[in-house]
Amino acid sequence: MSDLRNYISLIKKSGDLKIVKSPVSTKYEIAGITAKVDGSFAVLFENIRESDFNLISNLVGTRKRFSQAIGSSETKIHEKVISAIKNAKKPKVVSSGKFMENKSRNILSMPIVTHFEKESGPFITSSIAYVKNPETGKQNSSFHRMMPIDKTHFSIRMVEGRHLHRCFTHAKEHGEDLKIAITVGVHPAISIAGAYQAKWGYDEIDIANSLLGGKLTVFKLPFTGLKVPSGTEIVMEGKILQDKTHPEWMVEMLQTYDHKRKQPVFELENLYFRNNPIFHDVLSGFSEHRLLMGMPIESKLNGEIKKAYPQTTKVSMSNGGCNWLHAVVQIKKKNESDTKKIIKKTFQSHRSLKQVTVVDEDIDPTNAEAVEYAMATRFQADKDLIILTKVRGSSLDPSSDQKKLQTAKMGIDATKPLSKRPEGFELAKIPKIDKIKLDNYLK
Repeated sequence: MSDLRNYISLIKKSGDLKIVKSPVSTKYEIAGITAKVDGSFAVLFENIRESDFNLISNLVGTRKRFSQAIGSSETKIHEKVISAIKNAKKPKVVSSGKFMENKSRNILSMPIVTHFEKESGPFITSSIAYVKNPETGKQNSSFHRMMPIDKTHFSIRMVEGRHLHRCFTHAKEHGEDLKIAITVGVHPAISIAGAYQAKWGYDEIDIANSLLGGKLTVFKLPFTGLKVPSGTEIVMEGKILQDKTHPEWMVEMLQTYDHKRKQPVFELENLYFRNNPIFHDVLSGFSEHRLLMGMPIESKLNGEIKKAYPQTTKVSMSNGGCNWLHAVVQIKKKNESDTKKIIKKTFQSHRSLKQVTVVDEDIDPTNAEAVEYAMATRFQADKDLIILTKVRGSSLDPSSDQKKLQTAKMGIDATKPLSKRPEGFELAKIPKIDKIKLDNYLK
């Protein structure tokens, strides 16, 4: 129940999987097909020109498939994720891993996709890195894209200050290479947990186990001693070299190019994979990438904002804001001071946010047209606009000060002013309109 193949069977039964049997190339063609689909269904490629592996994309490209991955309904996603974080539990360690069926020393045997014309090369975009925390001894797991250099080396993208980078810095300061493991092709609940930024010292794999109802099992690898999900399709173990870097640049979550960077180099010790392995590719900046990264944050915001301000009914990270930079908060407004406090709290809870809009409970926060309507009819710029300048923002935003990581932020109170006549804001309704079926009238 806890590996990628179980999930593929599930979405196949629900009609959310399409299979491509005709020959396709890893150079732009797979990326192009995935972009054309953009989340509407998952795609399994069974005939790849450059590799004997199969490949799947768009695994959780919709909220429906996201909810299927964690055994929830679409309306209960956040409750399930918040509960899994609170009740994280260690998975059972087993004596074998399915991926031990095959062993190699050639990373180029995998169908690593070249996605965009100006990227520095092909990238593994679904790779989750596992490392031991030097202070607590616990493991950490997190997403890190990897670009092949040769048969046994990758560059590995790390964000400064994040957990893997802190572990790497600690090892480097002690004159050591950092042993790590990499998985590709896991149950998407494991990916969702890996995308969540747990506190320092906490293991995201425990959250994954909770999401999977305690059914996840892990296997201890021979070289690194790290524990990875036993049903993983592809596993690499090796080390990040303390004294080598390699230049790379890539497309980020906003579908824009990041600047050129020199990143550390991963050296392969062993590559393991299952019989008939399935490689997972995530198209950067498209629906699966945005939901994988944004939905755990959306769950976090729903938990934290509702706890601090119970009048909050829903928080949504908007598609137009790439599920990362813009949030819309729906509230049952009780007094005029509510909105500004909620805006401030929302910015504090996710510092990458650039815009927060607060709306009333009769406005759907997931509907961009409805939110714009609230701004058009309930917002006055001289009274209801909050502007913050020179504050910490997202490193992804190309319009911000990239050196200082500073940006300007905007809070919008698009709620009904309590001092005004309430009838003036009431949305008019037509009685029994839901019972009218046009087919009975228009023939």
